[in-house]
Amino acid sequence: MIHLVPRKSLGHFQNEWLDSHFHFHFAGVPAPMGNHFGPLRVWNDDNIRAGTGFDMHGHRDMEIITYVRQGAISHEDSLGNSGRTEAGDVQVMSAGTGITHAEFNREAVDTELFQIWIEPDRQGLKPRWEMARFPKSDRAGRLVPLASGQPGIGGALKIHQNATLYGALLPAGAKLRQPLGKGRGAYLVPASGSVTVNGTAVETRGGAAAVEEEMLEIAATETAELLLFDVG
Repeated sequence: MIHLVPRKSLGHFQNEWLDSHFHFHFAGVPAPMGNHFGPLRVWNDDNIRAGTGFDMHGHRDMEIITYVRQGAISHEDSLGNSGRTEAGDVQVMSAGTGITHAEFNREAVDTELFQIWIEPDRQGLKPRWEMARFPKSDRAGRLVPLASGQPGIGGALKIHQNATLYGALLPAGAKLRQPLGKGRGAYLVPASGSVTVNGTAVETRGGAAAVEEEMLEIAATETAELLLFDVG
């Protein structure tokens, strides 16, 4: 079964520096996917104005993945980490026993990103942060793991959950197939362009939840950049 989440149905919050759309309930704002999809808890579509950002604030016991679509985000945290993640690249923060961090757009243009939270497989982990570059050319026509805690999947940033976030770039008309293990689901969002998933059309920055599907066939109806989270 493919459960479609149109972009117009997403929860929405906006202030003078942040315009955010929510796939899941967040900060008291209702959203179509409810509280979770398996361990997947948050998928926020954020636009952060130039020269602004999130001040220092804290988290515990959550794996937080940031995928930058446009611009860049600059990270600082209580562990002394700092870094700049550019469009197409990914950062992961394991909040674990507790971490405070700030995320700022220090660019001259708005930054657009997906902020994705997934519950860890256990609590009380050591906090950590890392980022990695993922050249878009490597994702042409295929799904590449960006963040994973599944055994046997290499080349991805580590998360503490039996799940994998994949990214792909598909030219118009291209197709790919992705098997799902028994009892697993997947959540897919086109960052740009549009696709069909097992024949169901998914618009730009809308979502699709796949449940009890053994195989996903993804076809690009126009050139598309997409993310797919395979979760238990």
